[in-house]
Amino acid sequence: MKNRFYLLILLSLFIVSSCASRKNLVYFQDEPIEAGLLVSEPEQLIYKPDDILTINVSALDPDTVRPFNLPVIANNTNTGLNAQAQLQVQSYLVDYEGNIQFPVLGTLKVEGLTRTELTSLLTERISTYANDPIVNIRLANFTITIIGEVSNPGTFTIQDERITLLEALGMANDLTIYGSRKNVLIIREVDGKKKFAQVDLTSIKTVNSPVYYLQQNDVIYVEPNRARIRSSTYNQNNNVLLSAIGTLTTIVAIFLANSSN
Repeated sequence: MKNRFYLLILLSLFIVSSCASRKNLVYFQDEPIEAGLLVSEPEQLIYKPDDILTINVSALDPDTVRPFNLPVIANNTNTGLNAQAQLQVQSYLVDYEGNIQFPVLGTLKVEGLTRTELTSLLTERISTYANDPIVNIRLANFTITIIGEVSNPGTFTIQDERITLLEALGMANDLTIYGSRKNVLIIREVDGKKKFAQVDLTSIKTVNSPVYYLQQNDVIYVEPNRARIRSSTYNQNNNVLLSAIGTLTTIVAIFLANSSN
């Protein structure tokens, strides 16, 4: 009978003992942050097919650059008795050949160019028609996707075209307690092929990783840790089972105590 009692105790401990250690949970634990630690700046985005660009041209004399701007359209939203109109700047879609159709200038090859290079190209071409044009370009569909063991998975639109891995995880409200900190997967498309990189968030060296700064359409996958994997194999009625085991253990303990008297 005592052997059965000890067996029940061990079984209870096995079921409830799934606590992760500090080593598996704490970020940046391998070394202190050095003074003056430098993080390399990300490379500029390179435009490619299916990118959506918003391009605005301004100058001291607005009339001279008006032909180079797409018209602003109004989106009407009817909500019962209230009708509202929101102004929206039209955008340029980079076609499969890497071109956009720009007012006055016609077809422009933008694939492979950075924002700095495209800005210089447009400024030079527009200067033929207007004095001192100012060109502002923004990538409208810079998105990243975060899935797996995070509190708020989803696809996020990035406004400033610059985001780090940590900032992205912050947008997803951080990893859950069941997320593997040592094996965060980054999936990135390079030259039409999928590339994969693994990041260990428990290491301070993460901030110097070549994938620390994210690029458009990156996918971040946080895989489940062992505790999550083990818990997924448990019966959904674990709480009832644990309660029953606890009650049974108490009954056996009382029985053994009475029988020894």
